[in-house]
Parts: sequence; structure tokens; C-alpha cells
Amino acid sequence: MTRLKEVRVIIFGVGGVGSWCAEALIRTGLGHLTMVDSDEVAESNCNRQLMATTRTIGRPKVEVLAERLHEINPEAEITALTQRYTSETADGFHLGDYDYVVDCIDSLRDKADLICRALENSGGKLFCSMGAALRTDPTQVRVTEFWKVKGDALARALRTNFKKQERFPKRKFKCVYSEEAAGRNCFEADGNGSLMQVTAAFGVTLASLVVNDLREQ
Repeated sequence: MTRLKEVRVIIFGVGGVGSWCAEALIRTGLGHLTMVDSDEVAESNCNRQLMATTRTIGRPKVEVLAERLHEINPEAEITALTQRYTSETADGFHLGDYDYVVDCIDSLRDKADLICRALENSGGKLFCSMGAALRTDPTQVRVTEFWKVKGDALARALRTNFKKQERFPKRKFKCVYSEEAAGRNCFEADGNGSLMQVTAAFGVTLASLVVNDLREQ
């Protein structure tokens, strides 16, 4: 518990996955958390994102979530950055200052850049979320090393991106993904719908990777 109060974690993306990861970490005793997300709460977020309610629509996600987390633990140091991670803004986040980087970014280009930059830092660890959309079964959420992920379109696209750019992660890293085949049987035909039961499972699993890594140390 003392170590949890000391370590520094940064989460990129606090949507359907990242918001649940953030709360799980704060409820477990994390003392220093930075959250990065440039979006505002939208009505469509209310089915799966922790801080999305009819009262918070239109407000910055990180701002609303920080308020909630401070109500859980007023002593936690929580930094809310209403910004977007890109290759152009990357240097401003000082990734080397953190013990853990948690990637919940949807954008392929930004995600690939974050992964590579985070693993260039010799100190901190990286944990990533793969695709949670179009799944309905939280019992099929799994954890494995990135290059061993199977059946995930986002992981496949990332590998293609790394090969095309000839820029690869410097170290191995663990990912949360689903073994369930993505399907559209219960979603709109033209959208990548997702359910809280699955995105929340991704988020709390990411939080458990941080906590259990500390415990193993």
C-alpha cells in the first residue's frame, strides 16, 4: 500500500476502458495519477463510460472524472490534462517521469507512437488495451504479450504499422484483449458499438496489471 501511494501512473484515454482503469487504481490506493484525454462527454458515452451521465454531457472527460476520483480519495494527486496525445505533442507528457504508462488510445497512429516512445524509456512499464468494440462477453477478456495477441484487428493493424514504418517497440509489453470474435449481431451495422460489461472488464484488468506488478516486486 505504501508503494501504491508513491508510484506515478499516466493513462492516455479515459473513455470506456480508461475511465474504469482510473477508478480501480484510485480505489485500490494509488497516490499519483495523470489522465490525458481531449474529448468532452457526449450522450453516446453514457452506455459505457464511468463519468458519463446526463449531468456531465458537454464537460471535459478528464475534468469530470477527476472530480469523482477526488471524492473517493481527496488525498490522491490527480492531474487532468484536456489534451490529445500525438507525435507532435508527445514530448510535453514527459513519459520518463512515470512508473507506469497505460494506453487506452483508439487512434492507430497515435497509439503506435505512444507504444514506441513509452518503451524507449528504460524505467517505466507499459500496459495496453486492444479492441473492446463489438464484443459482448467479458469472460473472454485475456492478458498476453503483444506479439502473441490473436484475433484482434487493432493488434493486427499495429503490427502492420510497425512494419510499414520500420519502427518497432524496444521491449515486450502486455496487452488486454478479448478472445471473442468481433461481431455485429447486436450492434448497428455502420458502427463499432461497445458494451460497458466488456469495456469495464478491460479497464479493471489493466488496473490489476499495475497493482499485481507492484505486488510481485
